[in-house]
Amino acid sequence: MDLVHRYGLTAPPRAPLPIPEIRPTDAAPVVKGGSGVLLRKHFGIASRKDGKPLINARSETLTEKPTFRRLLDNRVLVPATAYFEWRKDGKAKHRNTIAPGQGDPEPRGEVALFSFAALYEGEHFTIITGAPSPSIAHVHDRMPLILPREAEALWLSNAPFDDVAHLLRPYEDPIAAVEDAPAGPGGLFD
Repeated sequence: MDLVHRYGLTAPPRAPLPIPEIRPTDAAPVVKGGSGVLLRKHFGIASRKDGKPLINARSETLTEKPTFRRLLDNRVLVPATAYFEWRKDGKAKHRNTIAPGQGDPEPRGEVALFSFAALYEGEHFTIITGAPSPSIAHVHDRMPLILPREAEALWLSNAPFDDVAHLLRPYEDPIAAVEDAPAGPGGLFD
């Protein structure tokens, strides 16, 4: 993955990449407008009520919730190659790997990078969620909002939130969801 080229960074990442899976509270790479470097911030902003990490912010209520309203100018991108979502089927849960496109690599054989819209506070970030794209609505009723590549610069700009709010919508290009095969008896998914 050429993060330097993809995000126009002026310096290579200081920590090793890629990171196989990022879970709440883990440090993850983020891109901040004008920084020219890949920063590391922790996934989840501490709730002022109970201190638990707020990993998602609903796009529909960002301007209403005081926790997120004060962060609307603190916008970052979270680079990714895929994300995981759990589909419920009765009591069973099925893990799905979801990514834009059909899972095809880019022309140079690299896995395609995309960006989630996110907000940060200090050393922490939260990913913005919204209605799912129709092609994955059967998996979950919400999804992290993926920005089209041509919208990333505007999201990272100093533009007022009202000028970028329209970017927070379901991803319009194809998205593939592949249900992961469950592990055998005694495996991870039993």
